[in-house]
Amino acid sequence: MSDPRKPGRNAWAELTSSWIPDEDLRRLAAYRLMAAYDSNQVGQVAAIAGDGDAAVERRELGDASKLVDTALGYLLGAEQTIIVPGAEGAAETPTPESVEALAVQQALRDWAEKELLLFRIQQAERTALLLGDGVYTLAWDPAKRRVLLRSWDPGLYFPEWPEDEQDGAEFPLRVHLAWELPEDEQRGLKARLRRVTYELGPIAPSSRTAPPGKDGRSVRETVYSSDGASLLTPGDTLNAATGAITRAYPWAPDTPSAWTCYLTDAEWNLDDLKRGDLLYDLPQHKATYRVRSDGEVLDRLDIMVDFIPVVHITNNIPHSGDHWGKPILATVLQGLDELSATDTDSSGASATTGTPIIGLAGARLPIDRTTGQPLPLKIQPGTVWQLNDSGRMDVLDTSAQLAELRARVDHLLDRIAANSRLTAAGLGTLDPTALPSGYALQLALGPLDSLVAAMRLARAHKYAVLLRMVQRLHQAGQAEGWPVGESLPARLMWGPHTPTDRAAVLDEVVKGVSAGVLSVETGVRMLIDAGYPITDAQEEIHRIQSRAFDAAARLADATGDNAAVRDYLRLPEADSGVPPVPLLPNREAAGEGAPRRGPE
Repeated sequence: MSDPRKPGRNAWAELTSSWIPDEDLRRLAAYRLMAAYDSNQVGQVAAIAGDGDAAVERRELGDASKLVDTALGYLLGAEQTIIVPGAEGAAETPTPESVEALAVQQALRDWAEKELLLFRIQQAERTALLLGDGVYTLAWDPAKRRVLLRSWDPGLYFPEWPEDEQDGAEFPLRVHLAWELPEDEQRGLKARLRRVTYELGPIAPSSRTAPPGKDGRSVRETVYSSDGASLLTPGDTLNAATGAITRAYPWAPDTPSAWTCYLTDAEWNLDDLKRGDLLYDLPQHKATYRVRSDGEVLDRLDIMVDFIPVVHITNNIPHSGDHWGKPILATVLQGLDELSATDTDSSGASATTGTPIIGLAGARLPIDRTTGQPLPLKIQPGTVWQLNDSGRMDVLDTSAQLAELRARVDHLLDRIAANSRLTAAGLGTLDPTALPSGYALQLALGPLDSLVAAMRLARAHKYAVLLRMVQRLHQAGQAEGWPVGESLPARLMWGPHTPTDRAAVLDEVVKGVSAGVLSVETGVRMLIDAGYPITDAQEEIHRIQSRAFDAAARLADATGDNAAVRDYLRLPEADSGVPPVPLLPNREAAGEGAPRRGPE
């Protein structure tokens, strides 16, 4: 059913366009099939594939969508927070490093709020859970003076890795985002293929937008000086010995790089593409390049960074040599099919149970006076049939079969919950009275804990890379508030995915901080992870310290420094209470001689 090259009736006929390579067809067909499960349309897909009219009657009651949404909730947790290691130390012992970390953390959080980061994460992560993959792109917006974040359908994502690349954790050197644009008769536009390409390559001489040619197409051309030599972009350096051009980026000012990223955004008319014109090698002489809002033609435009601002998220840790993730539904697709078939049978059994089949023997049937034929019988309240002495009425009872089918539904749901590792407790189908204690509930949630841990591990590095790219794009755009130098490591922290014993955590923090085995910063972080409504860890630490008079008294006894105590309590410098003494001018220094002495 999911084979895009299947002869005859094909549910994915539109995927077999000439520009899609064969190695990507299977992946795109799998995405379409997962989307059909999510939208309760597998029956329609099966009917198109030739499984008969019975496929249209397939009952799909949203179980696949529920699995995806439930897994999404556990993956994201209660909240998501950007953390820069070292930023929390700025409240206790401010150092240049901790102050810089705090500034970068606040800048990232401000950017995340403006760019709706949590909303984008919801979009991309649900796609990653459903399809196995998710894609983010980053771009510098000169008008808004910040980085723009967008999430993409992975079906539009076509990376190119080197032929000898075997590690799935590495990044591609060339990435395409491609999709078809429908025909627009009102604007006189034919059906087109649009392809956005990011490519890493050696730094080239400066280029500019060339005047349109005879065909009206705009391209970029190299800029030359009056003596015919190619000009360099300001800040680039030419190595006369090797001929390579290097550039010092703001995040590595002491390490010049010979690489940069080129952006190309072009369109092709589908009528101009032949059977052999695949996505990765489209004819450049037939391309029409798009123009940016500032007039720059997007034909290998140097975007002044040495990385591709595209982040690919996988739902799980890929196998060695693989680059793609596995959907959360992949291991239970057969179970979902069995559940749908059982629901279909239950629907038929419930119809015969609610409106049973009745057999009459020896009944006097009403006659149609016009035709003389017996009228069809109707089962409704108050109906009376006259039976002969030997007459009888038999009712087909299917309630027993309906009960068996309902029991089978419960069995299949338990099987799906176990095999998907979401567990019956995680899906909310487990009877709470069946668990004798909270420890038993913790054991029941064990597979869910390992599933969430594995999914978060697969994403930890990618979100760290995304936040590093955000810093570097702001540095390249010379945005205010972003320091020059190596980008600081930042992480996306997930909230707790299961309910926690907040009282136990609070008691543990109080005992640990009081005994001196836990710092205040660590204690506040534990309270945040437990779900306490603390929005800013630094501000919370300031409030705690401003009221910690016993700790301030101990600090005064240990140091005898009242200034340190006032700084600990966040109080202004104390006034000594001694009025200033006016000093008389030094008359000797002024040249007036020694003052006269009075009579003795």
